[in-house]
Amino acid sequence: MAKKKSLISAEELQNAYVDYVLTQGHMPKSVYVFAKENGMSEDEFYNHFGSFEGIEQSIWTDLCRKALTEVENQEIWSQYSSREKALAFFYALIELLKSKRSFVLYSLKQSGPKIGSPSVLKGVKTIFEDFATGIINQGLEQGELADRKFFTSKYKDALWMQFGFILNFWAKDSSAGFEKTDEAIEKGVNVTFDLFEKSALDSILDYGKFMMNNGGMKQNMKF
Repeated sequence: MAKKKSLISAEELQNAYVDYVLTQGHMPKSVYVFAKENGMSEDEFYNHFGSFEGIEQSIWTDLCRKALTEVENQEIWSQYSSREKALAFFYALIELLKSKRSFVLYSLKQSGPKIGSPSVLKGVKTIFEDFATGIINQGLEQGELADRKFFTSKYKDALWMQFGFILNFWAKDSSAGFEKTDEAIEKGVNVTFDLFEKSALDSILDYGKFMMNNGGMKQNMKF
């Protein structure tokens, strides 16, 4: 029997792992068994990943980075508002996830119902929060978003929650072409950014501050 080609690249390892879990329905029993079945040594495996969970995390982070690269390379990207950049990212990410839907559903199912983010999304969360912070800062600098003393720092957390909502919605979406997910992205992101933007309440608070500082209200207020 001819000797199997040794898997040496991270991408080849990812593909072999995805093929295994989708055909077997579970993680390999051990790195030793997985390596042997794929014609490589344990050392070759550990040169790229420290565990099977590490492979899953890398697949997710690669998809997230690829989505960001695609949208950031668009000629019109620099002209987008922070809201438009968030929409573009989510649309791009879902398009990429479609090509790995079986694996994504498997990975999310294996993560199970947990409080907080699934461990496989640990690397994605870091990448996404950096992206979210960047577009939020842009929105604040350009006056698109309201700078609220106690809440601005939570904007990125709200976007991460939106990430989770969109991902879970897509995982359960059975509509043709996942058109319902596109609608969920549009409505969800728009509602989130509507909350980030200045509202009548912000205007009232700004006016109150102005009057307190300039209208003699401090001297007249009894509380």
